[in-house]
Amino acid sequence: MFIYKAGVVGAGAMGAGIAQVISFSGLPVVLKDTDQERVDKGLAMVRKVYQGRVDKGKMTASEMDQKMKLVIGTTSYDDFKDCDLVIEAVFENMKVKHQVFQELEKVLPETAIMASNTSALSISQIASAVKKSDKVIGIHFFNPAPVMKLVEVIPGLQTSTETVDDAVAFVESLRKMPVRVKECAGFLVNRLLLPYLNEAAYAFQEGSAPADEIDKAMRAFGMPMGPFALLDMLGLDVCADVSMILYDSFGPRMKAAEILGEMHKNNRLGVKNGIGFYVYDESKASDLKPVVDAIQAKTGIKGTPFSPERLVFQMINEAAFCLEENVASPSDIDLAMLAGTGYPQDKGGPLHTADAIGIDVVVEKLKEFSKQLGPRFWPAPILKRMVSANYLGQKTKRGFFNY
Repeated sequence: MFIYKAGVVGAGAMGAGIAQVISFSGLPVVLKDTDQERVDKGLAMVRKVYQGRVDKGKMTASEMDQKMKLVIGTTSYDDFKDCDLVIEAVFENMKVKHQVFQELEKVLPETAIMASNTSALSISQIASAVKKSDKVIGIHFFNPAPVMKLVEVIPGLQTSTETVDDAVAFVESLRKMPVRVKECAGFLVNRLLLPYLNEAAYAFQEGSAPADEIDKAMRAFGMPMGPFALLDMLGLDVCADVSMILYDSFGPRMKAAEILGEMHKNNRLGVKNGIGFYVYDESKASDLKPVVDAIQAKTGIKGTPFSPERLVFQMINEAAFCLEENVASPSDIDLAMLAGTGYPQDKGGPLHTADAIGIDVVVEKLKEFSKQLGPRFWPAPILKRMVSANYLGQKTKRGFFNY
């Protein structure tokens, strides 16, 4: 099915970004929110992205005006009646998403695709609210949508093959990079990224190293920003919510570090409110040491060793679990981490990193971390099978990839 017109529900930063991407590809797009003020803010955000391109000489003012004419603001679902595909980009609440999808189903053509931009909620559960569940799919853009190339395409239990193929073709038409992901909590990128961020939080609360030293070490590894700068940028409230979703699905190995909950409780949400692991508004400056001391007194864990491997091996291990569960192929797992998180290009992604280190070395190090730091490091079963079969990576010319 060819998409002639698309829609976006939710005119916040994410929804507006998605609308800009769609209009940039030449498609008309309807951008909806609950009131005109929010719609106008969304349209202003779309214009700001285009104005940035004009300022850099990448397009003319006339071309910007032509693109802006493709974006139609509305407060009514009726304006979606001739859309071939609509992406929901409202906040992460299942009840609200169910209401949105039920409203969409009332007005959309029979053949239209209903997509969600959720970063962690179940596509199958979202689809359960409508009759045409075969037309429901996850199309997860990364923030900021105009910049980030990766888009996760996530079929639910009921999604038809035709819907998947049409969604992938649509993403490609936007000049984005679709990666098909089997449905699971956190999907692919967030499922690998959160254990990495969570381990940084454990290291911080255990007094392994200060936040700025950990950030510096991970930038030296090749990450575009340190884990604490990223946590602050994403929002500690958002990260706490995603951590709960992952823990609910995967159990103890995804148990959130206590400091994440304490940050949320103390209203240290990051950049959005001026204070998180770092201070962005001096008037809100306060010491985290009493919070850390209280956690250490409660857990009895203090002074654990820090190394960049401690964080990276969490990603590698979770990537192995994803591979075991057929969430994505090895090449797509690495591609998603390169494009979705800025994982260092020269290291090729977590699975290529494991092959370079040696799968046997990875397993032994994970066991060592497990003894030192807790069972969250216990190696994924596939890693042990690979070692027993002499699939050790580059040194035996076969591992996650062939060499």
